[in-house]
Amino acid sequence: MNDAAPTREQATLGGGCFWCLEAVYEHVQGVEQVESGYMGGHIVNPSYEAVCTGTTGHAEVVHIIFDSRVISYSELLEIFFAVHDPTTRNRQGYDVGPQYRSVIFYHSLDQKLAADAMITMLSRAGVFSNPIVTEVAPAGPFYRAEAYHQRYYFRNPSQPYCTFQIAPKLVKLRERFSARLKQSSQPS
Repeated sequence: MNDAAPTREQATLGGGCFWCLEAVYEHVQGVEQVESGYMGGHIVNPSYEAVCTGTTGHAEVVHIIFDSRVISYSELLEIFFAVHDPTTRNRQGYDVGPQYRSVIFYHSLDQKLAADAMITMLSRAGVFSNPIVTEVAPAGPFYRAEAYHQRYYFRNPSQPYCTFQIAPKLVKLRERFSARLKQSSQPS
């Protein structure tokens, strides 16, 4: 293998509305692609409307393709736990329902072990005042969300949800992880 060749891996994370996580990870060095979609449910090709009922079992997730020579899976998880509340079951702020649950869908045993280790470390360190309820589950089929959900924040930064929910996450990202941000896309 050529030492200069990237090592592409995938990660799938759910932490509330997928627009939030997508906006965050689009700015992270080593992240090559972020798609919003659905995972973890019991129907094939779910629609946004169906997922929003909370009856399909799907979570809103982001599917990330990243270069592990630039950013590790554990570093992606560190960002994940910093930008959402992993202590609320089926809820992130005003977004309520099982589709908004905190979940890590692992694609390998190494990812499962990394997720379990991160949760154990954060719990022992007392980072959160309440217990972490993030699920760690094997990845299943990923269903890409409808086109209007992709790059939502980029296309709608002035939309009220973006202003009040996503922008503060980007501020937190910039403050805590500035060394890991793409130079060409510093979040505003």
